[in-house]
Amino acid sequence: MSKYYTGRKTKNLFDSQSKFPFKLSRSKIELFMNCPRCFYLDRRLGVGQPPGYPFTLNSAVDKLLKKEFDIYREKQIPHPLMEASGINAVPFKHDKIDSWRDALHGGMEYLHNQTNLLLSGAVDDIWVGPEGQLFIVDYKSTSKKEEVTLDADWQISYKRQMEIYQWLFRNNGFNVSPTGFFVYCNGLTDRDIFDAKLDFDIKIIPYVGDDSWVEGTVLGIHKCLMSDTIPVSGQDCDFCRYAEGRKSVE
Repeated sequence: MSKYYTGRKTKNLFDSQSKFPFKLSRSKIELFMNCPRCFYLDRRLGVGQPPGYPFTLNSAVDKLLKKEFDIYREKQIPHPLMEASGINAVPFKHDKIDSWRDALHGGMEYLHNQTNLLLSGAVDDIWVGPEGQLFIVDYKSTSKKEEVTLDADWQISYKRQMEIYQWLFRNNGFNVSPTGFFVYCNGLTDRDIFDAKLDFDIKIIPYVGDDSWVEGTVLGIHKCLMSDTIPVSGQDCDFCRYAEGRKSVE
């Protein structure tokens, strides 16, 4: 990690005098929601949080799911998981679907004219109903004995992620259903042998989103970036707690 992480950066930082749109990803919006102080240090002053290690197994599940749903996208028929869940839709076929799913080089973008912030986010999938309404879809993977749900407090970030995607697509003129779907893959550990494969129980969980908070948050982000004062820490920010604890003993 130290080979790439220097603790400071000088590029892609917010400049209050610049006339060019400033790009902000969905994950940076979530960072602001969790800790305005860490967000400001990152986007304004160039001091970012240390990166975590990549979840390569989760990424592999995502990639395989996309390949599988693409088969049904090409045929324009519902995936068996969708049929089993009673979802009247098919995977959405669009010439920009690959770009919308590419977090590094694409994603769905929307320029917020009032703030000149260019918001972006990369979806996992989109389904479309018979009336042309779109359903935002997000893939999740885990491994636990209990049945997967969206009930844990920390899963508020999953819900906000869904709502930001819905907001982005609505602001690009798409008819988006308030209902989105999480394709949740739970790795099973009750098998007698590994046999070089991991079995999953896959559950589709519907979620009715409410993106009414996004507009106010974008305005709050802009106000934060325009200020010359570092904001206070988020209530439960472990990074700030560590920084304060370290500073107290050095």
